[in-house]
Amino acid sequence: MKFTFCHNNFNVVNLEKSLEFYEKSLGLKEVRRKVAEDGSFILVYLGDGSSNHTLELTWLRDWDRPYNLGDNEFHLALRVDDFDAAYNLHKELGCICYENKEMGIYFIADPDNYWIEILPSQH
Repeated sequence: MKFTFCHNNFNVVNLEKSLEFYEKSLGLKEVRRKVAEDGSFILVYLGDGSSNHTLELTWLRDWDRPYNLGDNEFHLALRVDDFDAAYNLHKELGCICYENKEMGIYFIADPDNYWIEILPSQH
């Protein structure tokens, strides 16, 4: 028996704002979408164009408050081929929420405050 990664899910309050963030900050693009017949939810899957792993963004029509992320100890991690350029972009976008220069990594926060770890290609 072999398990392979498929996707991770983040629930989002503002789908359009999140889609813009993920495309602008990480280059992730929509690869498929499912809209409930009754309009109660929208699932949007984002891909990196290289791997089969996707990030599922879930928007719920009747959700009216920010999501409680607890102590936010979970995160998504992405490697980048040009770490310095990525850092400069994220600094410009104002989304860096934590830096660990000693480890050579940093984190960005999306509009719902989910953390994404940015790793250099050789780490």
